[in-house]
Amino acid sequence: MTTARPLHAVTETTATTAAPEWEAPMPLGTSRAVPPFPIDAFPTWLADHVTAVANLTQTPPDLAGCLALVALSTAAGGRVRVQVRPGWDEPVNLYSVVVLPPASRKSAVFKAMTRPIRAVEKELVAEAKAEIESARIGRRAAEEFAARAEKAVLSADMSERDAALEAAVNAAMQVDKSAMPITPRLIADDATPEVVATLLADHGGRIAVLSAEGGLFGTLAGRYSGSPNLDVFLKGHAGDLHLVDRQGREATAVEEPAITLGLTIQPSILDGLARNETFRGTGLLARIMYSLPVNTVGNRISRPTPAAPEIADAYDVRIRSLVRELAEWTDPAVLVFTPAADDLMADLQDEIEPRLHPVTGSWAYLGDWGGKQAGLTARIAALLHLAHNPTSWAGAITTDTFTAARRITDYAAAHALAAFDRMGCDPVIDDAHVVLDWIERTRPTSFSVRELFTAMNRARFKKVGDLTPALDLLEQHGHIHHTPPPERRGPGRKPSPTYYVHPSHRAGGDS
Repeated sequence: MTTARPLHAVTETTATTAAPEWEAPMPLGTSRAVPPFPIDAFPTWLADHVTAVANLTQTPPDLAGCLALVALSTAAGGRVRVQVRPGWDEPVNLYSVVVLPPASRKSAVFKAMTRPIRAVEKELVAEAKAEIESARIGRRAAEEFAARAEKAVLSADMSERDAALEAAVNAAMQVDKSAMPITPRLIADDATPEVVATLLADHGGRIAVLSAEGGLFGTLAGRYSGSPNLDVFLKGHAGDLHLVDRQGREATAVEEPAITLGLTIQPSILDGLARNETFRGTGLLARIMYSLPVNTVGNRISRPTPAAPEIADAYDVRIRSLVRELAEWTDPAVLVFTPAADDLMADLQDEIEPRLHPVTGSWAYLGDWGGKQAGLTARIAALLHLAHNPTSWAGAITTDTFTAARRITDYAAAHALAAFDRMGCDPVIDDAHVVLDWIERTRPTSFSVRELFTAMNRARFKKVGDLTPALDLLEQHGHIHHTPPPERRGPGRKPSPTYYVHPSHRAGGDS
């Protein structure tokens, strides 16, 4: 629980009215300190580029760092697997979500980190044009031949009809076999789950969904369909068989789907995720590597020193090489752990397990995410191995690579704890979110506790006093400010306590 701190001064204007001088409100659940991204866990060429992009855009290094992992995942997802030990192997695709407020220059970072992938995508499209055009002409010729064969059946006499019918059937089957090649695609934006499933089926079982705006969560929550549709994203992380139904066609089986997610979302989106029971109950939130970096807005410099061009060039060459090398693979490469690296993995598993105990574990409320930390570490170790060896993957994943991956997932664990705090795992925080939702919906300048209680669900708040902890927390975070009630004059009920609302939550207000 966040401790109280003075957030604003109060100026008395009358005996019964107070007008606070507001500071910016703190988001709920942000009391937990989070570590910076361990950039030096990357090989030099990747660390230098992440540092350069963060400096040039004046953004937290966490964003470029997470997107560096996403770029590696986009290259290797569906094309590489990692085997920790016999009986335990993992795909290497990642789901990454970075939480940043608006105007944080997210798009510039996405552009810098995905540029080589988009360049390869354009090259693949250009190379496929001749094949696609040839297939189009061939299919049109087959269709015309089939049409003539069908007409021949109608005009044939009885002695020739069987042979004509057989020829027409064979011609129709030839049309069916002449499927059109698909224009290559590596990256999608905020696509619906149905579109993502189709892209998986069309592009060898893998696709990356990368977006600086993170509207995908709104889509998943049912903005367009009316109900959450998470199946493809659950299976696309685990690599489980997914059947893609298409109108007028047989279902396509995607044997080992691999989706990469690289998203940034606003804090307000994160605040509501865990309250969507489907997101938490299905395990989608447990599959995500979270990052809640310290916001740089207000501390940025206008003319940062540009990095040497060869830093970006080295990044582009390495990522392009990796994407091109793996683009046409069908059978995945398998990266294995050395016995010593496996020993370190076992140590990590032994550390994690007590934290997950449902009664005594410090991660009891985070057991779904904590139970996947070891698997996340294995995936990141494989990606770092590829980053160290982008053109030659000989050799197994070493202890040094595992240790670097462990540093990143220790970072991820701390940020996951902060993220789940913000998402309302603490019941008082969750109650405060309910009250704040009402404030943002109704946009009052002030409200009385009695008025609030009347609007609340009795299943959650059975008596007026049940609101007190949530109101205290909201006041501590600067969203509301209690003002003394007016003096009671004569008999009657005591006036209900009144709270001013921060201007950013009022009708027509701004922060």
